[in-house]
Amino acid sequence: IEDLAQTKVAADHKFPVQLTGTLLFNTFWNGSYSGDQLNPVAAALTAGTPSFGGSFRQSTLGLKFQGPSIFAGGQVNGSLYMDFFAGTGTSLNQLMRVRVATIDLDWRRTTISFAHDKPIMAPREPASLAQVGISPLTAAGNLWLWQPQIRFEQRFLFGDTAGLRAQAGVYQTSESTVGVPAEYLSTFHRSRPGLQGRFEFWKDFSNGGRIEIAPGFHVSNSKVEDDSLPSRIYAVDWLFRPVRRLDLTGQWFAGENVGTVGGIRPSLSFFPDGSERTVRARGGWAQLTWRLNQRAWFNFYGGQQSNRASDLLLGAINRNRAYAGNFMYRFGSNVVAAVEASQVRTNYLGSGIRLVPHYDLAIAYMF
Repeated sequence: IEDLAQTKVAADHKFPVQLTGTLLFNTFWNGSYSGDQLNPVAAALTAGTPSFGGSFRQSTLGLKFQGPSIFAGGQVNGSLYMDFFAGTGTSLNQLMRVRVATIDLDWRRTTISFAHDKPIMAPREPASLAQVGISPLTAAGNLWLWQPQIRFEQRFLFGDTAGLRAQAGVYQTSESTVGVPAEYLSTFHRSRPGLQGRFEFWKDFSNGGRIEIAPGFHVSNSKVEDDSLPSRIYAVDWLFRPVRRLDLTGQWFAGENVGTVGGIRPSLSFFPDGSERTVRARGGWAQLTWRLNQRAWFNFYGGQQSNRASDLLLGAINRNRAYAGNFMYRFGSNVVAAVEASQVRTNYLGSGIRLVPHYDLAIAYMF
């Protein structure tokens, strides 16, 4: 009876779970200003030696589940994706970590999500197999930072070929201690709640084309002692597909204290006279995808973040720019190879520009 009872409990709680992921091998070469990073997002201030290597660290492992039905015809769905990009990267210290995760309560026109994901106001990404452990164009226009959040989405249809996705929610910021004087650290709040929103208008065309345009915003406040330093970001992202084979995607943003959602840091400056200032910034990125056929396609992308020089201390990064191109080829239904070349150009206030190239050959087995 006890065995039968245990079997019944297991059956009552059994819902479909799908294993998914990518076994990814990268071999790479970095220039001398890489700072010994696998994927340098900014050129180091001082030169080292060029680096070459191979790695499985950017492989991903995911679980997708379809849960029970709930009231009003809704359903619970979810996913969890991990990689091996934590740790130092040495052969005995390649640790698993959570990338993104979500629990969705889905209805026909409404979704409530509890997630660890990109900012609500910056969901798009460039396409790359060279940079997976960290998002492509991190610190160069892509506000990428995966953080806990709760979001609400409502979908509206305007006929059969157009509509609106309205999203709003609370996002947990990540407050950097970079540049914070030691005497302030005990009063510095490491995370803060932020309000975010995004409103995507879309339309499909009869030739297979599609357009999406989405304004968005972020509002939060960093706290140091009794001071409240604002983080205000305004953005617009887009997808323009004139024909089936071409996509133009990207995002533009402007605001202050953008490091809270993944912009390049520091985003706060503390001056010798005791004054504090948020760093004003603007930036963005764009990508062109050209699909030759179902097996082969090109991606060309680039981005930049510029911080206002008058808000910075000497030696801080004034501007960071990156561009890349890759070619991907699908050998079968689940095997993709890619070659990519990229360059990062980092301008340090008072020290000039440093460059770091990155070349990568990747093979991915998707399951």
